[in-house]
Amino acid sequence: MDILLVHQNFPGQFLHLAPALQARGHRVVALTDQHNERPSPVSENYRYRAPEYLVELEKCRLGKTYTQMSERGLMAARAARTLRDRHGFRPDVVFGHIGWGESLYLRDIWPEARHLIYAEYYYATQGQDTGFDAEFTAPSFDRDALTTARQAHLAHAMAQVDAALAPTFWQAGTFPPCFRGLISVIHDGVDTARLRPDPAAQVTLQDGTVLRAGDEVLTYVGRNLEPYRGYHIFMRALPEILARRPNAQVVIIGADGVSYGSNPPEGRTWKEVFLDEVADRLDMSRVHFVGRLPYDQFVRVLQISRVHAYLTYPFVLSWSLLEAMSIGAHVVASRTAPVEEVIAHGETGTLVDFFDVPGWAEALSAGLADPRAHDALRAAAREQTVARYDLRTVTLPRLIEFVEGETASDTQGARAG
Repeated sequence: MDILLVHQNFPGQFLHLAPALQARGHRVVALTDQHNERPSPVSENYRYRAPEYLVELEKCRLGKTYTQMSERGLMAARAARTLRDRHGFRPDVVFGHIGWGESLYLRDIWPEARHLIYAEYYYATQGQDTGFDAEFTAPSFDRDALTTARQAHLAHAMAQVDAALAPTFWQAGTFPPCFRGLISVIHDGVDTARLRPDPAAQVTLQDGTVLRAGDEVLTYVGRNLEPYRGYHIFMRALPEILARRPNAQVVIIGADGVSYGSNPPEGRTWKEVFLDEVADRLDMSRVHFVGRLPYDQFVRVLQISRVHAYLTYPFVLSWSLLEAMSIGAHVVASRTAPVEEVIAHGETGTLVDFFDVPGWAEALSAGLADPRAHDALRAAAREQTVARYDLRTVTLPRLIEFVEGETASDTQGARAG
């Protein structure tokens, strides 16, 4: 078949799927934003012009998100029309991500194609990220109205497709009932053969510190260090952890920007805000901010981790959680959705209420103090990840089936916990 994959940050969630489809003899074409610098795993790549907004977005208010996303969708559709008219490209399948509006007008270009969507998340005013953390968002009708308005491009996208997939049951459940029948639950998958325990792993940090598997190392990972991933809670627990564990080393992976949620005070980063809050109670010689790392170094950091902290609002599940579980880390995670879908407390990890700073200090300190007591959790976490989320044997075959033809309703395992 001829298959078009559309993602502003390609390959994104198609990292493994795209080359697998190409290896099966399909012609796989990627369409991405002109400024995307990520290497592509497929040979044919086209770019659409980044949107140039001709309106004052701040004056759009409720329509701001739809204006941004529909403009991006228009740019993607213009590029698609060029692919059709100048290059004669008529895909059998068009598969895009729901988040940025790129798929909104592609059915108008190729009405005969089968249109698929990666349905990652649907915003709501209750039970999800909006209003979850009162420290950063005060309740208000206007806030809720803005959240509901962010559904517009998502609903528009879902109305254009023949089928959709979501990576977790909880994320699929954020979509309204009228759309859920379209959604199969298939995770992106974890390369468990690569992501495995390594007792010989070691990491040399920028200051020359050498850390090895078996050392007393606490790790934390976020794409960016920000409240959505509980950075503030982790930092507030850290002084007590270091006081209890005088030999512990802490490695914090993540950049200084914002992926989700509100911006920090002007001229500052969330990293600085919450580090400054506790810095006078920290031994900074044992706290290592390493920024973003190349993937092989990221893997080694998880392999030397004695305890790994993962926190998130009720929001999209980070790849890093399942990667840590595959490596056999003892994961202490927030008792939030969709974490509870993959970690059962006391069986495959340890769960702590998101806002319970003393509880985080206690659980992480206990994990650092007695790693052997948690060996069964680590083994069970890896066993579950291999059984349910292994890229080669579980998820990739299902993803390929999803693209190549109609799939039955999802049967990917029972919920954990």
